[in-house]
Amino acid sequence: MDPRIVTRLTRLAAALATATLLLVAACSSSSGTTPPARSSAATTQPSASGTPTGDGFDKTAHSTTKASSIWVVVNKKHTLKPLRYAPKLTVVDGKEVGAVMAPALRKLLAASARHGTPLHVVSGYRSYEYQVEVYNRNVATNGKAHADRYSARPGHSEHQTGLAADLDNISSSCVLEACFGQTPGGKWLAKNAVRFGFIIRYTPANTKVTGYNPEPWHVRYVGIPLAKELKKTHIDTLEEFFGVSGGNYPKK
Repeated sequence: MDPRIVTRLTRLAAALATATLLLVAACSSSSGTTPPARSSAATTQPSASGTPTGDGFDKTAHSTTKASSIWVVVNKKHTLKPLRYAPKLTVVDGKEVGAVMAPALRKLLAASARHGTPLHVVSGYRSYEYQVEVYNRNVATNGKAHADRYSARPGHSEHQTGLAADLDNISSSCVLEACFGQTPGGKWLAKNAVRFGFIIRYTPANTKVTGYNPEPWHVRYVGIPLAKELKKTHIDTLEEFFGVSGGNYPKK
């Protein structure tokens, strides 16, 4: 190749390289500072309640005082507010129950039947007015001390929330009796309630905390996440888990 042509091509390549460098510099200066690199580390996301959950359990995801909350704590120390609260209702197994609990309850009943230990609903939702009748009848029949041990005062009953149900075997002589816990259905319920978001609310181990004698037939819906957390932490009362006072009625 002619030496003169080689020289010209060399000069042209050098000029193009210089122009490219000038263009890149101009673009960088007009775009401001280079954005920082995105960290690869995961950040903690806030829960629906605004409290970071991290790897722990968010105890503030639901209210423990709002009557419509699935985590509401109702006991002898804490009444429902408002006192005559009534939830949205539907019917499961011929009984009125809270609409929020209904899908889980249907699944639990179906699973018990598949296992060969079919359960049914003895009692579901009870209105404030109905609880007045139940409690007063118990007082008249057995005395106030007995009634307070076995029957909630009006406004103090979990049944009024629509989140509680009394269950029994399809065929049983232990209806609402302690012996239900020793039946095949009772044993299945104690072992499997958590799978559907339920807990056995009143057990022999937590009588002093709840203020009630054991009721192996009484299930309370709290949702699967909390039910599993209670099982994992070996805490079987809402009072202890959330730090809410329990026990007997306040002395007047």
